[in-house]
Amino acid sequence: MRMTQFKGNGNAQGAALEQRVREIRGYIEQSVRAACPVHEVEQRLWERLLKFGHEALDLYFSLQGTGDQGEELRLADGRRLRRLPGTYPKTYRSIFGEFTLQRVAYGTRAGQKLECVPLDTRLQLPQSVFSYVLQDWNGQLSVENPYGQVNRVLSKLLGFVQPVDSLERINVQAAETVAPWREGKPLPKPEEEGAYRVVSADGKGVPIRRSADEPAIAEHIGQRGPKPNRKKMAIVGSVYTVDAVSRTAEEVVASLFRRPDEGGPEREHPRAKPCGKQVRAALSREVDGKAVTATEEVIGWLAEQAERRQPQAGDKTLVLMDGQASLWEAAHLFCPEGSQAALAFVKERLLRVLHGEVSKVIGGLRQMGTKRGLKGKRRERLDKRCNYLQKNQSRMHYDEYLAAGYPIASGVIEGACRHFVKDRMERAGMRWTVDRAQAMLDLRSTYLNGDWDAFTAFRIKRETARIYPHRELFDGKEWPIAA
Repeated sequence: MRMTQFKGNGNAQGAALEQRVREIRGYIEQSVRAACPVHEVEQRLWERLLKFGHEALDLYFSLQGTGDQGEELRLADGRRLRRLPGTYPKTYRSIFGEFTLQRVAYGTRAGQKLECVPLDTRLQLPQSVFSYVLQDWNGQLSVENPYGQVNRVLSKLLGFVQPVDSLERINVQAAETVAPWREGKPLPKPEEEGAYRVVSADGKGVPIRRSADEPAIAEHIGQRGPKPNRKKMAIVGSVYTVDAVSRTAEEVVASLFRRPDEGGPEREHPRAKPCGKQVRAALSREVDGKAVTATEEVIGWLAEQAERRQPQAGDKTLVLMDGQASLWEAAHLFCPEGSQAALAFVKERLLRVLHGEVSKVIGGLRQMGTKRGLKGKRRERLDKRCNYLQKNQSRMHYDEYLAAGYPIASGVIEGACRHFVKDRMERAGMRWTVDRAQAMLDLRSTYLNGDWDAFTAFRIKRETARIYPHRELFDGKEWPIAA
């Protein structure tokens, strides 16, 4: 990265900036005469504009001076601070490159804490060396892409490389503001809500990095079934409101079994669109020495949201959870997997379930098992599926749900698990520590909820108030341009 030391040479820098503008114009005219390909002109213009931006920001910093307020600075609480000897350098990494700012600082005496740095306060510099704009760009790209890819893209665009570990640390620090942001975030307006509240939850595994004291060879130990030391379950919650859309059982079945390449009649009833959908995910972890359970955190948030959100058609909350593929599993006890017979078997019984005939479907499956002489493991498998349906029969009044226009599918939460967690957290070779995984989940939920820009503004304002308690000394005060 390019380094610049500022010495108050504002006039010379201003002249250099004007010369840069003339050079850009000259390059354009020369490119026209030479009939240069537009893609080459575009690339060279971008490189010149980056240099122009660096020189312009260089001039901005130079004209600010060092922030010298005289021998003594009096704070609002009456305390008097002395100007400390010399100046103190601070690195600032912007989208145009890197700068070193020389600043005057005030305190009680040399070697002690810097009580006030007027230039930092005036410019509202971030606590880290990364500019807020660069942090914003890093964050928005990182919630969708691996850190290495973010680095490659930005290095190509901006012309400098950032350490991948720095990108991770930026995210972890930014995620600390997600909780207070959520607390103060306004709810959707009542007139923007649908008829019913819908809450849903599901789980998705996140690959976890082995602990520092675990030997590397342990990664190669073969395990069957769940791998508790390699993945940690993230609980994903979703809450939204939705309008009522009445459908028939036949319409639902036709929609589920229609292949994407098939034609067919247009949907008689348009699919209800979620209103104000919000997602959140959590891992079980320790926070300030206390155990935080992912399920309790997410379910508690869903309950709080359900209480606060105001649907248009009264105080009704619908809970959608992912079920089991019991009918398919039962079908494969009687029909070959992947066969048309299995497809017809499931289709017929699903239609009856949607008509509210769950008990008849259960009885029919048990009777088929007896007639076909299922025994041993195969009979156990059938009984297990029937018992599952019987246990949840009270939640399967689908004829009533469809007539009332309720949503009955858990596709929203299943899609959330795939897109929210899997698409970012489970790419090839990825391993996470719990704290960095949780930071990514927090920031990614903020991004997916459409809150990124508002969250970024909130975070900057909050951080500025925290690190610059003496801003009132310089608010509205004219700052002379350095010679």
